Amino acid sequence: MSALSISHLPRPFDPDRGAEARAAAPWASGDVAALIEGAGGSSPYLKSLIEKEAEWLGPALDDPDAALAAQAEALANLSHDALPDALRQAKRRMALLVGLCDLAGAWPLERVTEALTRFADMAVDLALRACVGREILRGKLPGQTEADIPQAGGMVVLAMGKMGAFELNYSSDIDLICLFDETRFDPDDYHEARASLVRATRKMTAMLSDMTGAGYVLRTDLRLRPDPAVTPVCMSMEGAERYYESLGRTWERAAYIKARPCAGDTAAGTRFLETLTPFVWRKHLDFAAIQDAHDMRLRIRAHKGLGGPITLPEHDMKLGRGGIREIEFFTQTRQLIAGGRDPDLRTRATVPGLSVLADKGWLPRDVADTLSDHYRAHRVVEHRLQMIADAQTHTLPRDDEGFARLACLMGVDEAEMCADLKRRLTEVHDLADGFFAPDSGNGDACEDLPPALRDSELPARWPSYPALRSSRATEIFARLEPEILRRLATTARPEEALGNFDGFLRGLPAGVQLFSLFEANPQLIDLLVDIVGTSADLGRYLSRNADVFDAVIGGDFFAPWPGRATLHQGLSRRLAQEEDYERQLDMARRWWREWHFRVGVHLLRGLMDPEEAGRAYADLAEATVAALWPVVQAQFARKHGAPPGRGAVVLGMGSLGAGRLHARSDLDLIVIYDAEGDAASEGPRPLSARPYYARLTQALITALTAQTAEGRLYEVDMRLRPSGNQGPVATALSAFRTYQAEEAWTWEHLALTRAHVLAGPAELGEEIEALRRELLTTPRDRDAVLRAVADMRARIGRAKGRGDAWNLKIGPGRMQDIELLAQAAALVPGPPARQVARALRRADWLSDDDRAALTEAYALHWAVQIGARLVSEKALDPEALGAQGCAFLTRLAGVEDMSALQRALDDHATRADAILTRVLPDPEATE
Repeated sequence: MSALSISHLPRPFDPDRGAEARAAAPWASGDVAALIEGAGGSSPYLKSLIEKEAEWLGPALDDPDAALAAQAEALANLSHDALPDALRQAKRRMALLVGLCDLAGAWPLERVTEALTRFADMAVDLALRACVGREILRGKLPGQTEADIPQAGGMVVLAMGKMGAFELNYSSDIDLICLFDETRFDPDDYHEARASLVRATRKMTAMLSDMTGAGYVLRTDLRLRPDPAVTPVCMSMEGAERYYESLGRTWERAAYIKARPCAGDTAAGTRFLETLTPFVWRKHLDFAAIQDAHDMRLRIRAHKGLGGPITLPEHDMKLGRGGIREIEFFTQTRQLIAGGRDPDLRTRATVPGLSVLADKGWLPRDVADTLSDHYRAHRVVEHRLQMIADAQTHTLPRDDEGFARLACLMGVDEAEMCADLKRRLTEVHDLADGFFAPDSGNGDACEDLPPALRDSELPARWPSYPALRSSRATEIFARLEPEILRRLATTARPEEALGNFDGFLRGLPAGVQLFSLFEANPQLIDLLVDIVGTSADLGRYLSRNADVFDAVIGGDFFAPWPGRATLHQGLSRRLAQEEDYERQLDMARRWWREWHFRVGVHLLRGLMDPEEAGRAYADLAEATVAALWPVVQAQFARKHGAPPGRGAVVLGMGSLGAGRLHARSDLDLIVIYDAEGDAASEGPRPLSARPYYARLTQALITALTAQTAEGRLYEVDMRLRPSGNQGPVATALSAFRTYQAEEAWTWEHLALTRAHVLAGPAELGEEIEALRRELLTTPRDRDAVLRAVADMRARIGRAKGRGDAWNLKIGPGRMQDIELLAQAAALVPGPPARQVARALRRADWLSDDDRAALTEAYALHWAVQIGARLVSEKALDPEALGAQGCAFLTRLAGVEDMSALQRALDDHATRADAILTRVLPDPEATE
């Protein structure tokens, strides 16, 4: 017995021996008689197996893996008639050998459960092929031949539950779902094929489950299939898919976390599971699953009579309080919550599932480690209970003798075992109840609310809103409402905040998911109150896009901004996971909304200053365009072939090119291509270069602006292209070069100072950037440039007037004025700078004081602009903005109140206007 030492097998059970005697030194002899005395002494079942298989057991103990492999090889070559008894003998030998490896500590828990599961896979596959094969050989399965037997004629068995997760125990039922691929059969043969496969399924389960003189192989349970009371034991994949799409419940979603094809046509089974991905893994965080799982726990307890305090005698280690099922529910529910967004969470096994949840920040590491330790310990106890008498039991003994026998088989002291069991069950129960049924402590009333909230009529309207139309939503919201009202009461203007919250709630189309999210993550209520307290407009936005709250609890929402490159990689990776173009566009919009929301929250909470937020919004836009451009090109190429020549690049212009956007900025874009002499594309519907790139550009615009089910990304403005609206939407590089060198107006060169390559072939992008720098660094007369700027400024003034007091962009000394002068500064002295402050620093014809004054004025106007555009889509109006919104703007500007802000804006604009008037020529004189 060289490979397996049995020196640590449990002592023989002796009810007359006390704990001290049972803890004596282990026996170490290695013969079969010693095994009977030791392991068999505590388990009559093991004793009978050792006696029956004594001759086979000795050599098998030398190399258990080889023995199990040899057994599998022998089974694979048996006839249909010989298979049932051979499987039963193989099951007996496998259980005995694995059990001894388990008891001796030679194999850890995971290897034990994997060995038990591998045998189950083999047994099901052999029985399935034998039974379907007989139907095929009898000509009862239409269109299938002997060559189709290895794939069971298109039938697949899905292993569910512990078998699916490679977690079987010694006496597990195996939960199976049997399906067939209906596309393998002619429609006229469908009913005959289904009847044949139903017969084969019944025969397979009988071969495995029936008790004969040789015992049984595996008890099978087919009740996890769709609507088992009315559906056949083997049904079509198409029928199952329709059921899950229309009637599938949360517990069925949880069941499919562990599902895997184990027998038959496993390739078809894998395809079927892929079609169920949207059913199992929701695209948004699914906190409503918590209540579903909690309700299921309560129903199980009520049905099994497992309520009440934890006491060890006859406690159910699987379904009872603190048991195995609570750990599994805890793990699977958290996987359901976030697994739709993160495929790494879609693990089948419980302990790896807990580990990856901790890795991804969905669980504290110490909680995951504690539950993993308790899960392993619970499973070991479950195994020992089943070893004692080959019973499918999870119930602890009812008397002292039973506990003494269990302790012997576990090789531990009885008193220590009982104390350890009680501790573990209690810890699991406390952790699970804290997750599924936390005590919110909200109370039933809010007597301390201020009169503005206590006497408001708004809460009385809420039950009529769409978000509260279901009883479940009403139930969850009733637990949340007191805390929401209390937190609204802490805002500067509670009545105003309540009105904004009312607008948010009124706009929600549904409430269960969001209310469940708030209940599981109370910190989100604070964020919601911050947002609706600051702006009714933001509240309405959230009611239409409530899924953005998902991002807040993803683990790194409040981490430093990652930058353009990381964003680009992230979106590109997400887009690559979708094959359908429309889904890619929807995916981009969901991803964009979350990051867009993140910038706004960071600005609102003071985690970003206005300059950082402007750069972040620009990063997001650049990453979005850069990731979508190749996706748009690939979709376009399916019809019209690959881009002719060297391809095309997308340039960001205006504020996007300068790397400074606000929450509602549109995108100024130019597309430049180089067909390099290619007359046309090569594809199913070829196009010559000019219409190819024009239509490709329109496809990009549509991808960015189209209103899909997930909303839109940006408005796009192409007017800065050569010749403006009169020119083609995509410009050839040669034409762009000629136009800029020979025909472009000064204002077009001014606009070019902020141009920035966003997407396209790197080599072509570098060439265009080199051309841009060459054009902008060409020596030019400074006075001529300044005269052109003065003329433009005058034209804008005549067209748009001086603007009102709160217009931050248009008007003397406002943002557009300063931007024009900065572009002139970038155009005149040398290498161009895209940002206002950097360009002004290069203007050696401005004094230091003038540069500082213009920079300060621009920074103040920008701070108010980015804040105002975050909280409202309308023109800035302090009266409509409300107290919280005004407080937000004054904080960004660094002043005390709105009166001080207006004075600061006027003072800075007046000084900037004076500088511009002084350094620019008189436009009337130039005319």
